[in-house]
Amino acid sequence: MEVIAYLAAAFIGISLGLIGGGGSILTMPVLVYLFGINPLLATSYSLFVVGSTSLIGALSNYRKGQVNLKAAFFFGAASIVTVFLTRKFIVPVIPEHLFSIGSFRVSSALATMVFFGVLMLMASISMITRKQIEGEEQECKDCIKFFKLLGYGIAIGLVTGLLGAGGGFLLIPALVFLLKLPMKKAIGTSLLIIALNSLIGFAGDLGHFVIQWKFLLSVTAIAIIGLLIGTLISKKLPGEKLKKGFGWFVLIMGIYIILKEILK
Repeated sequence: MEVIAYLAAAFIGISLGLIGGGGSILTMPVLVYLFGINPLLATSYSLFVVGSTSLIGALSNYRKGQVNLKAAFFFGAASIVTVFLTRKFIVPVIPEHLFSIGSFRVSSALATMVFFGVLMLMASISMITRKQIEGEEQECKDCIKFFKLLGYGIAIGLVTGLLGAGGGFLLIPALVFLLKLPMKKAIGTSLLIIALNSLIGFAGDLGHFVIQWKFLLSVTAIAIIGLLIGTLISKKLPGEKLKKGFGWFVLIMGIYIILKEILK
């Protein structure tokens, strides 16, 4: 099982490299179901893995001129603050037992995984149904819509902070439609925002969880190797078809997680 788990960790990076986003959605299921990590601790580990792999991807895109730092600042400011506050002050006080419906007991671990399953369904539908998004040829310099950016930033910050997911499927459309970024630059910019959100969110966890650094760094290193492999493979394969196929896989996984958690 351990070998399968580490192979799955590599697949997280490979999928991220292949389709430019979405791979991080697999991190939580891999940590919880294959490595046996407690769901709340897994959200913390996921932040580190997602943040580190996204940072490598962002640096690669930055060297190619595919990162808009101004957009990352405006969009990232609200989400970064939200992630940090969520991890620092909200997550530590979430009780283990939330509520009961008759004899059905809803724990924080159950709620985390069910909500994550719902997030996977949303991400999968986005990948399956969304036609390729095209941004403007030229970036819009004066089209920053402050309140919409603030709202999106807070929403993505909550998703990242509570569930340990990057939220790229929310970020990329927002960057394209609100800031009019070209698609490639939106992907690169989203990776930078995800990296900052995730790593700063993880920093908010320090002191609240006992981190097994050897394990966490090994999983992260394998995911990064997978990212590099996926990036090389992506040059020879059609990204949109891969994304749709990956979307179906995520859909099945999301349904499985929800049913598994509710029926167990």
